[in-house]
Amino acid sequence: MQLHFHKMNGAGNDFVVVDNRKLDQNLSKDQIAKLCDRQRGVGADGLLAVEPAEKGADFKFRYYNADGGEAEMCGNGARCFGRYTAGLMGEGSSLVTFETIAGTLSAQIIDDNVCIAMSEPFDLALHTDVKVEGLDADVHVINTGVPHVVVFVDDLENLDVVKYGAALRYHEHFAPAGTNVNFTKVINDQHIAIRTYERGVEGETLACGTGMTACALIHHLLNNAGSPVSVDVKGGETLEIGFIPESDKPFSGVTLTGPADFVFEGEITI
Repeated sequence: MQLHFHKMNGAGNDFVVVDNRKLDQNLSKDQIAKLCDRQRGVGADGLLAVEPAEKGADFKFRYYNADGGEAEMCGNGARCFGRYTAGLMGEGSSLVTFETIAGTLSAQIIDDNVCIAMSEPFDLALHTDVKVEGLDADVHVINTGVPHVVVFVDDLENLDVVKYGAALRYHEHFAPAGTNVNFTKVINDQHIAIRTYERGVEGETLACGTGMTACALIHHLLNNAGSPVSVDVKGGETLEIGFIPESDKPFSGVTLTGPADFVFEGEITI
């Protein structure tokens, strides 16, 4: 089978994108993993598939991690998906809606950036009793479309992200599905830096959109940061998280704004 694809990049988080609106591409978990393999395939952190909407949105968003397993959402992937599908809608289209497992999202194209209106966060827990050996810091939890742990550290640059990220990702507290893990350093009230260990990639990635969102929202709760919060990621970009604090719930109107770029397109035999 010849598979036509695009390669896209969102702040260093890279994706294989396929148009499956005809539902004729039934890729297996192993095939997706091979496509994402950086030595034997196209190479990516995950695969995005465009499918027809079922509930009134413009499209349906399907996201698969590099191991071939499907995930609920991906913030950087959603921005790439938004730019890709805006192109499918025709020249001049700047607003796209799409269904995800985490809910219906919208993407607004703003010049070189894409702004995603994120789903409402849930499962918030601050200062949990989760501990891992060698990491002397509080563990906070929030789901921003997928589950995330947020840990604030002083020395982000020299932290062993893979060691401590894996320890938390596979911690019994988060079994059986596991969690994504973010390590965060406060630069100032409105500016943080993060590094992320991603579930499904099983290693550090250059950026994670839902992880940035999780860190910015926890930063607001712990340090009273206002909106928006700037977030530096490992890939070198700075993205922006917006939100509206609420009296009866933690947040509403959560947005993620950052780049989404085409890298190349091609065909591969699978």
